[in-house]
Amino acid sequence: MFALPVLVSGCLPDGRNGVPWYEARRDPTGLAPDPGSTPEAVVQVYAARAVSWRGTFSVHTWIAVKPTGALRYTRYEVLGFGVANGAPAVRVDRMGPDNYWFGARPRIVLERRGAGVDAMIERIRAAVARYPYPHTYRAWPGPNSNTFTAYIARQVPELGLDLPSNAVGKDFLPGGALFAIAPSGSGFQVSLYGLAGILLAVDEGVELNVLGLNIGVDAAVPALKLPAVGRLGFDR
Repeated sequence: MFALPVLVSGCLPDGRNGVPWYEARRDPTGLAPDPGSTPEAVVQVYAARAVSWRGTFSVHTWIAVKPTGALRYTRYEVLGFGVANGAPAVRVDRMGPDNYWFGARPRIVLERRGAGVDAMIERIRAAVARYPYPHTYRAWPGPNSNTFTAYIARQVPELGLDLPSNAVGKDFLPGGALFAIAPSGSGFQVSLYGLAGILLAVDEGVELNVLGLNIGVDAAVPALKLPAVGRLGFDR
């Protein structure tokens, strides 16, 4: 159940067509609404296949926000590049809101617009400032980019964020906690340092975590949730 999806993921094209990751495209995809013609507030969460060997197992996630009337987005994410040499893990506006992730085209995991979103944006900004690992990055089992996105989601549960099952690191709970609400805010999870655990929630369904790899079932919107591969079934 765990090994086969990883093997399948390793055989799938990653969209980079053999181009070294540091030379791959990073231009905008056009997925973010044009702020010049979109006055309403917008929150978007993106996921794209991770770079190098990490892409076999996981996606990289980030958050982009635009308050009402703003003419630009702010992008929040965690990166491992340079952290060992003193760079911060939390990066702001390193790229545009919807850019290719070193050759991998992102997809929108969640979008919120309009009434009430400005309040969410303020809470997201406050949660970014409180993130407990601003100078720490560990690809596995965390804290990594998906740990950051899941942390923000738990601090702002009204987002209702259902992170992909192949977002490795999302189950790493800060401070060594064993219990937490699910990132969607619609249930609960038990996790041992992101290496083993179970999640039960209305939005996520049931997820079993073994060594950071997740397998599960979404019964509300029928789908299998597989490690490395991600969701197979109906989209939310």
